[in-house]
Amino acid sequence: MTPDVLVVASWNIQKNGRAPVDGRDHPPRPHEILAAYEPDVVFRQELTGAGAHGKHALYAEAHAVGGLIAFMGEEREGRSTNPTGVMVTPRLFDIVAHTNEDLPWKQICRLAVRRKNRPGTLHLASAHLCHYDLGLRATEARRLTTYADHGRTVLIGMDANSYPHRASDEISDPIDWNTVEDPCHIQHRTVERDGRRVPNTGPSEILTGGAKPVFTDLAHHAAGALGQGQALTPTASLHRTDQGPRQRIDVQLGTPDLASALISFEVIDTADVQRWTDHALTIARYDLAAVDRILSTAR
Repeated sequence: MTPDVLVVASWNIQKNGRAPVDGRDHPPRPHEILAAYEPDVVFRQELTGAGAHGKHALYAEAHAVGGLIAFMGEEREGRSTNPTGVMVTPRLFDIVAHTNEDLPWKQICRLAVRRKNRPGTLHLASAHLCHYDLGLRATEARRLTTYADHGRTVLIGMDANSYPHRASDEISDPIDWNTVEDPCHIQHRTVERDGRRVPNTGPSEILTGGAKPVFTDLAHHAAGALGQGQALTPTASLHRTDQGPRQRIDVQLGTPDLASALISFEVIDTADVQRWTDHALTIARYDLAAVDRILSTAR
């Protein structure tokens, strides 16, 4: 761990890494991949089964990644069985509050933390927007905007299950929906406008659009302000070929005040990552002293 850098990871590990995609169960395993980046904050999606047996799997992962404190949503009957979670290092943060936002399909795991012996609260949220309902995705995105209300400083890691609205800035190949083989995917990910099927970018527009956006897309900021074009590398699907070319659907967002503290943004889609999941791991690094200055006036 680097004392003056805050490392934030976000990762959708398919079905919580219960079995490797290629059937070859050998290191490095997901927690070992994560641990190599020494994260201070981890946003997790698809913590499938991690709540069983007193959350044994959740706590085992948090310990293995670096002695983190872990929180997760609940599996609810008739709803998604893939909860979200947030893990933080007690080396840097004290826990202020933990809640699970109980939305119709999947809960948002929400955490408030305070830097040790310093003022100001940082609000954290891990989200996995609904994969099948465009309207519900919009509702979930609007709910996330409320976390930044009253001038709060917020970081979010999520699988958006939808696309960035700044298509001209992306390095993903355009989607020709006429060539996409999976009909369910077309229904889940597109809207019809002027007689054409176009990608659903609603959540991105709600969260990071407009003249005064609520959040900054941190990969987009890294690509533009920091000249790190590879931050816009597509994140999913790393496996399926029937859903069109890979796209950037896994994002980290921050309130605009935090963008100035961003040092780098990295998309990890190595062969080791692809052995366990169809989503890339994203890593954001911040100047910790700059974060402390921001939080000193945060609510």
